[in-house]
Amino acid sequence: MKRPNNSTGVNLGAGGDPREASWSAVGEGWGHTPLWRRRARADKISTDPVRKRCQPLSPPATALQDAGARRDGLLFPLGLLALIAFSSSLAAPLPADWQRERKVEITSPGLVRFSLPVETLDGARPALEDLRLYDDAGNELPFLIERPAPPPKTSRSAKSFEVSLSPNATVITIETGLTQPLDAVALETPANNFIKPVKIEASPDGKRWQTLAQGRPIFRQPNGAGQLRLAILTAEWRWLRLTVDDQRSQPIPFTGARVHAVVAEPMPGETFPVAIAGRHENPGETRLTLNLGAANLDITSLRLETTEPLFTRQVTLAVAQISEDAIREQTLGVETIYRVAVEGQPAAENLAVSLGAQVRPRELLVLIKNDDSPPLAITAVRAERRPVHLVFLAKSAGVHHLLTGNARCPAPRYDLASLGANLKNVSLTPVNFSAPSDNPDYRAREALADLAPEGAALDISAWKFRKALQLQRAGAQQVELDLNVLAHAHRDFQDLRLMSGGKQIPYILERTSIRRALTPTVTATTDAPDKKLSRWIIKLPQKNLPLTRLSCAARTTLFQRDVALYEELTDERGEKFNRQLGTASWTRTPDRKDKEFTLALDDRLQSDTLILQTHNGDNPPVELEKFQVFHPATRILFKAKADDDLMLYYGNPQVVSPRYDLSLVANQLLAAEKSIATLVAEQQLKKSSWAETHTPGKGGVVFWGILALVVVGLLIVISRLLPKTPQP
Repeated sequence: MKRPNNSTGVNLGAGGDPREASWSAVGEGWGHTPLWRRRARADKISTDPVRKRCQPLSPPATALQDAGARRDGLLFPLGLLALIAFSSSLAAPLPADWQRERKVEITSPGLVRFSLPVETLDGARPALEDLRLYDDAGNELPFLIERPAPPPKTSRSAKSFEVSLSPNATVITIETGLTQPLDAVALETPANNFIKPVKIEASPDGKRWQTLAQGRPIFRQPNGAGQLRLAILTAEWRWLRLTVDDQRSQPIPFTGARVHAVVAEPMPGETFPVAIAGRHENPGETRLTLNLGAANLDITSLRLETTEPLFTRQVTLAVAQISEDAIREQTLGVETIYRVAVEGQPAAENLAVSLGAQVRPRELLVLIKNDDSPPLAITAVRAERRPVHLVFLAKSAGVHHLLTGNARCPAPRYDLASLGANLKNVSLTPVNFSAPSDNPDYRAREALADLAPEGAALDISAWKFRKALQLQRAGAQQVELDLNVLAHAHRDFQDLRLMSGGKQIPYILERTSIRRALTPTVTATTDAPDKKLSRWIIKLPQKNLPLTRLSCAARTTLFQRDVALYEELTDERGEKFNRQLGTASWTRTPDRKDKEFTLALDDRLQSDTLILQTHNGDNPPVELEKFQVFHPATRILFKAKADDDLMLYYGNPQVVSPRYDLSLVANQLLAAEKSIATLVAEQQLKKSSWAETHTPGKGGVVFWGILALVVVGLLIVISRLLPKTPQP
């Protein structure tokens, strides 16, 4: 009888020894004589199992077989270890274009669904185009990415809306018109300055009423912050009755209501702490920079923790995004957070800001509008994210490899018909992840290697100013434009050129919401003809600064003034005129104790002197102090070597904005760790033209003098060309 022929070369016939089968596979795999052949030769018997069982063993053969059995017991563990080592050594190498790897241990074959770790999302591209899955044999496995998203909530106007007034309350009766469970109702009103407590009742038939809540606040402030949405106990309510308390303030009109149905399927979420990476206090606004810890997270909401007892603030969430070859801040959501209390009622609060969007960068900006209130003390921030699921068909259990980190590969296009149509019925599979590691077969590439280090050559003879840059190390760089550049460059910065060795260095302009403060020199004076007119002469360090705001504080405790800000310019004929930059009304009373006054500037300055002016009437002059002016912080991002000799050129109003291919990889540059470069002293390369440097008024005299000489010369030429009168 012949030995069975199978793919492993293992004989599992009747009476076969499993250990012999294993060793047969190992022996043949290693190129050695299998154990079962060595025994047959020693006993000089046939390798046929039937003949082996029928033929009696001689004593020498029995002794030899016993020795082989003892040898089997000793060598089997060693052989098993050798098999494992050999199998691992035969594992297929991973693709060399992917930088990061994470091992996934699958316990059983079949359809598998698991949630992608945060580290994998952080290392992948925003849409997961570079995500790949391989088994241990090096086979690429098709998969499906699922981003669980809640179905859109049903929100509609109430079926009926009836308002009635009583001596101390406004009663609103609502027929919802929905047969599904409700969780909130939102009122509509044109009033813009109120706060009122509301009693909420519900009924299934409009006759029997059940109290759901008492003293829930609704409010709206002149700055736009407001809360008109009232959460209710989740149930199928056909009727709602809202009683608005008017005892402490006048009634307000209500024009309608919207009812909100509950989402049928609750969505999974994960809450995690967020680090506050930076905080800037702008005039009337707090700017927080949050580090989410990873990129490409689907954030559903953000919660700000504060110990302030009573407040209302409008909060804007934004991210830095590439737009029109520059980096600008894009708004993702606006909502009101509050902690308010109506007299006799406990405080109500809402500290969460809903988002429901993918945040591609690692940083999220939070802009808190303070107006004239002091900034909030934010003690902690927590975020909630939705998971991202990966579904695939595992042909066998074992280790699989999850790869990320390829900036150039296209998104995969898999035929997922084999996964079946009922993927929603697949539950999450418990899997074990290894720690993220570098792909051992990865061919390391330089950061931003796709970015050309140099651009086209440029003749910089038309530029008037330049500044050298000092770098700390090679790689991605960031430099903030100083006052010299802000004053002498074009207002849209279209004349900025970064040069090295006669060639341009591509850069990206980043416009931020950060406001830098300057403290000017201020002189208080009164107008000579009109002693009731107060003026403050504000001297700035540079002309033509892009200022956006002026602020000051008052020592006077009670006043009302109309304030105007302007700069005094001179036209071509030498006549002076006032160019108005902004006006405002400033009132300070005992119930409005804010000392700070802010005034927005409408246009870019042309001089280095501002004049703040107000008329006192028959009142004593107002005493002002702590003057500050503000300008936006603007940066440029680029890539350079540590030994590059870089120069920033500016001051050419005739040139147009550059267009670099750097914008194609701007997201990588924005996400890269950047070194802070600095600008040194300014160098003037070219004198300004006469029209730019002449003193207004004096230029007019020169112009008219030259024009008079030209006219006289023309008259002389004409007189010579006229025919002479003949002599009598």
